[in-house]
Amino acid sequence: MSTAPDNNPFAPPTAHVEDVASGAQELGGRGARLGAAIIDTAIQLAAYYALAFTVFSALMPSATSYGSIAGAFALQLVASFVLFILIHGYLLATQGQTVGKKLVGLRIVRSDGERASVVRLVGLRYFLGWIIAVIPVVGMIYALVDCLMIFRESHKCIHDNIADTIVVKA
Repeated sequence: MSTAPDNNPFAPPTAHVEDVASGAQELGGRGARLGAAIIDTAIQLAAYYALAFTVFSALMPSATSYGSIAGAFALQLVASFVLFILIHGYLLATQGQTVGKKLVGLRIVRSDGERASVVRLVGLRYFLGWIIAVIPVVGMIYALVDCLMIFRESHKCIHDNIADTIVVKA
C-alpha cells in the first residue's frame, strides 16, 4: 500500500514562512542604517566629550578619588546612557527614530509594522545591548556579531531580534 507524498503524515511542513511580515513597509537599507549609526555616534561622542571635559574633569580629578576605576567607569557608563536618552529620547518616544535615523529617513517599528513602545526601544533595543557590550570579551563578540547580522535577508541585527523590531524607511 503506497501513499501519495502529499498525504505523508511524517513529511515536513511545506508552507513558506517569511522572516518579516509580507506587505510590511520597505526595510531600511544597510547603507542608510550605517549612515544613521555614524551620525548618532558622532553626536553622542561630541556630547559626551563636552561633558567629560567640563563636568567630569571638575568632579573627578582622578579615578582613585571615587575609590576605584570600576566606579568611575560605571559613572561614565550611566552618564553616557543618560546623554543618549536626552539626545534621542524624545524622537524615539514620539517617532521611533534617533537623530541619525531621522536625518537619513528611517524609523524603528515592531516586526508586525506597529509602533514600538519606548520601553521596547530604550530598554531592550539600546540599554540591554549596551550592558552586554561592556562585558569584557563577550561584549566585543556580541558587538561584532550584532553588526554582521545586518547582512541577513531580513536586515535584522541581534538587537532587533531582542526587541522584536525592524528598521523601515520613514
